[in-house]
Amino acid sequence: MLDAFRVAVYCILKNPVRNWPNIMINKGKRVEAIGYMRTSSGANVGDGKDSEARQRKAIEDYAKAAGMVIVDWFYDAAVSGADPIEARPGFAALLARIAGNGVRTIVVETANRFARDLMVQEVGFAMLRDLGVTLIAADSPSSFLDDGPTSKLIRQILGAVSEFDKAMTVAKLKGARDRVRRARGKCEGRKAYAEREGGQELVALARQLRGNPNGRPQSLRKIAAELAHRGYVTPIGRPYSASAVASMLGERIDETAAKHSNSRRP
Repeated sequence: MLDAFRVAVYCILKNPVRNWPNIMINKGKRVEAIGYMRTSSGANVGDGKDSEARQRKAIEDYAKAAGMVIVDWFYDAAVSGADPIEARPGFAALLARIAGNGVRTIVVETANRFARDLMVQEVGFAMLRDLGVTLIAADSPSSFLDDGPTSKLIRQILGAVSEFDKAMTVAKLKGARDRVRRARGKCEGRKAYAEREGGQELVALARQLRGNPNGRPQSLRKIAAELAHRGYVTPIGRPYSASAVASMLGERIDETAAKHSNSRRP
């Protein structure tokens, strides 16, 4: 629905701003540009994720069609679109690069890769304009190339819709996490020992060892030692700490006592 709205707004308002300056000047002379990419969530960063690759392809496709050459790339991974552009490590490095080499064109995949927040977008755009830098969104090249009233209206409407879209996505994800917590008791975070592979047997043995025929429970350190003797150790091969055993048993342990107990363990 939001995508359809964006298209409708752009189609209605685009005609008056078609006369934006053509920066693709003389034939045979390719304009040098810098590609900028940004990914908000760390979950979408890394091998097997398509955010960076998708943005890079969109920028490269636009540059090829427009007769540009991308001379450098800058990427802000896991950086919010609401952060000011000068506070982003990647964009700050981009500004330093521009200051030293004369390149005056930046290409982004979409306007919301530049900024998700409307105020950040307008302030950042004004800063670049004052520096003599041209900002181009590959999916809508005229968004930033003309600062007339109509073009500014288009940019601000689409920026507001993008900001609303982001807020709705955050709200939906929060609602989903809340539903999972109500149904399962937890969502995200570290798995309990019983939820890990082989964890149910580990917890059952710890509970068995906790009991004592004479009625006095066995100490947590002795349980940890017995678990290690039977092959139940941490992923790095060390015996479990007293606090870890207490967690398996669902018990609370005094932190001072736990630290003293763990410090005496070899």
